[in-house]
Amino acid sequence: MTDVECDHAIPLDPADVFDALSNSRRRRVILSLSRSEDSVSVGELAVEIAARENAVDPSRVTGEQRTRVYIGLTQVHLETLDELGVAQYDDRSKQVKPTDATNPLARQIRRITTECYTPAEESVESDS
Repeated sequence: MTDVECDHAIPLDPADVFDALSNSRRRRVILSLSRSEDSVSVGELAVEIAARENAVDPSRVTGEQRTRVYIGLTQVHLETLDELGVAQYDDRSKQVKPTDATNPLARQIRRITTECYTPAEESVESDS
């Protein structure tokens, strides 16, 4: 393999990749971690994800929206990502760090999203 191929390789079993990417919240965690070199708090992730899910500015996320996402992250998704080697989750400090698999997975998420997504406005216009 060339250095370029190694740079884009995902250091995981394919089944683990599919498991990691099979949930929208896990995909959002991966994308968020890919933009950070340091750890990110679960609270920050919860606000960011709740804002996207509810199509609001992060400053407008309600406590209920944040809590709903926070519970899902701490009870399911972050442990799954940690077990798969996609993120390092510290349950005590409630901090999450990227791993060697985070950035290659984030690149694939972005690529798939870009290549597969067709905005509703475009699909309506192309039907005319």
